[in-house]
Amino acid sequence: MCGIIGFTGITEAADILINGLASLEYRGYDSAGIALVQDNNTKIIKTTGKVADLRDKVTATDNTYGTCGIGHTRWATHGGVTETNAHPHQTPKLTLVHNGIIENYKELADDLATKGLTPVSETDTEIAALLIDSLYNGDPFEALREADKILEGAYGFCVMFNDRPGVIYSMRNASPLVVTHTADGSYIGSDVIALIPYSKDYFVVPEEHIVVLEKGAVTLYTMDEQVVEPKMLHVDWDTTAAQKGGYDFFMQKEIYDQPEAVKNTILPRIHNGKVDFSADKINDELFEGVNRVIVTACGTAMHSGLVGRSIIEQLCRIPVTVEIASEFRYMNPIMDEHTLVVIITQSGETADSLAALRLANERGAKTISIVNVKGSSIARESDYVLYTHAGPEIAVASTKAFTVQCCGMYLITLKLAEVMGILTDEEIADYLARFVAATETIPAVLEMDEYIQSIAYKIKDTFSAFYIGRGLDHAFGCEGSLKLKEISYVNSEAYNAGELKHGTISLVTEGVPIIAIATQDHVFSKTMANVEEVKARGAHVILITDVTEEEGGYAGLYDDLILVPKCDDFFGGFATTVAMQILAYHTTVYRGYNVDQPRNLAKSVTVE
Repeated sequence: MCGIIGFTGITEAADILINGLASLEYRGYDSAGIALVQDNNTKIIKTTGKVADLRDKVTATDNTYGTCGIGHTRWATHGGVTETNAHPHQTPKLTLVHNGIIENYKELADDLATKGLTPVSETDTEIAALLIDSLYNGDPFEALREADKILEGAYGFCVMFNDRPGVIYSMRNASPLVVTHTADGSYIGSDVIALIPYSKDYFVVPEEHIVVLEKGAVTLYTMDEQVVEPKMLHVDWDTTAAQKGGYDFFMQKEIYDQPEAVKNTILPRIHNGKVDFSADKINDELFEGVNRVIVTACGTAMHSGLVGRSIIEQLCRIPVTVEIASEFRYMNPIMDEHTLVVIITQSGETADSLAALRLANERGAKTISIVNVKGSSIARESDYVLYTHAGPEIAVASTKAFTVQCCGMYLITLKLAEVMGILTDEEIADYLARFVAATETIPAVLEMDEYIQSIAYKIKDTFSAFYIGRGLDHAFGCEGSLKLKEISYVNSEAYNAGELKHGTISLVTEGVPIIAIATQDHVFSKTMANVEEVKARGAHVILITDVTEEEGGYAGLYDDLILVPKCDDFFGGFATTVAMQILAYHTTVYRGYNVDQPRNLAKSVTVE
C-alpha cells in the first residue's frame, strides 16, 4: 500500500525519485509526487494518475534541480484521488511522505484545530505531518519520538525538516522501509526493488527506530538516540528479474518464471531422499508434539493454505484450520504449545498476517512463516521462516509466489510426516520424487499458452464465471477464480462441485463459463456428474483435467478441454494452476485492462 522513495547525495535527485516510484508503482497508482530541496525552499510536484503522468509533469516543469528529495506513489485510503490529497504533504516546518493508516487521525485533527493547525487535504497523512510540525522545536528526534507515542496505526515516514536541508529522517511502525548507501548518496524505499539499481546490499529499518540519511552516511538510532549497527542483507537474485525482459506484462513474465522459482524453492531442500531444512535452521523440534495446525493468511496466500490443509490432513491425520488473517485475532482462537501456526505471505509485511503472528506468539504456539522477502517483519518475528525463492513479483496479481507457497506447504507436510513417524524413509523418498515430477509438468502447460489464449477469447465478454472442483481441485480452483476476478473484473466464484445443487446452480444460465477442474481420480466420476448438470443447463464448460477423454468417458460434456500432463493426485495442482493463470491473463488482455495494475488493488497490504 503506497510506495516511498527518498534520496540525498551528490547527484540530481529527480530522476532517482521518479525511477524509484516507477519500480514501486505496484504498491499504488492513484497519484504520485516528489519533493526536492532547493536552496532555502522545498519544491513539490504532484499529480493524479500514474507515475508516467508525474514524469511528464516533472519534465515540463522548470527548475527541478536538487540533490535531496522524497517521493510517493499513492493507493488512496483517506480522501479521494485528487492532487491535493497526493503526497508529499507540506507544513510550515517540514515535508513528509507516508505509507500506512493513522487510526486516531480524527481525534488528532480536532486537537490540532484548537492550536490553529488545519489540513488542506482529506488525508490522515497530513494530520500526522501537522502533529510532527506542532511537536518540532528544532530537535527532529524529540518531535518524532513524541509523535511515535501519540500516533496509532501503521506508518512509515520520510520527513525533511526545513531547517535541516539535505537530511531525511525516517521511522516506521509496521509499514516497511529499506535503506542503502553508496558513494553517490543514501537511498530509502518501501521495497528493495527501488534500491537495486544502486546497490544489492541493504538493511530493513527496524520498528521503533529512527534512521537519518545524509549524503555521506546513513545512521540508525534507537528512539533514545543510541546508535545501532544495522543488520545488512544482500539481494541474491538476478536484478534483471525485476524487469519485464521482453514480455508484455510483468504478470506474463512471472507466469513463465515459475519453473525456475519452483526449482529454487524445493531442490535445495531435498537431500538424500528427505526434506532437509538445515540451511533454513528449522529444527525437527518445531514439528514434535504437534497435534493441530492453523494456517493464517490473506488472499492468494490463504488459498495456498487451503492446499496445505488438504494435504496435511490427508497425510498426517491431524486437524488443520485455515483462517483469514484479518479475522484471526478477533476470533479468540484456541492454540497452545502443541499448535503449529503457519503464516503465509509474499511480502512478509501484510498487516493482518503480522497481527495474527503476534497473537500466536503471545499464546505460546509454535510459529513458522512462508515468506518471499528476506528481513521482512513477519520473517523476523516468526520462530522459524521458510523463505521461498520466487524473486521479485511485481504484478499485483500473484502467480509464482502462490506456486512456491504451495511448494512450501508440501515441504512442511512431508517433514511433519517424517517427524511424526507416519512415513518410512523409502516412502518419503517416493513422495518427494512424485513431488518433483509434478512440478516438472509446468513447462508443458506453458507450451499450451496459445491454445489457452484461444479459449480465453471465447469468454472475454462474460459477466460471470464459476470454478468447480472437489477436494484439492477445489483448493486450487479458489486461486484460479481469484486470478480471473481480480484482473479481468469478471464476477468469478469458486465452489465445491458437490454444492452446486444447494443454491449455486440457480445462477447457471446459457453460455455462462464453468471452469471445471477434475484431476482427483477418487472423485473424478462425482465431479463429472456435476459437469453434466451444468452442461445440461447450457453452461460453457471449460474442462481442465489430466484424464484423457478415452479414460474418462466424458465426450460431449465440455466445450473446451485443457488436457494437462498426468501426475499424482496428491500433487495434482501445479499444472492446473498455471493453466488457470494463463486463462485469466489472456481474458484480461482481450478485455483491454492493465494486467499488472488492477483497479483498487495494491500488491502489499500493509494496513488493516
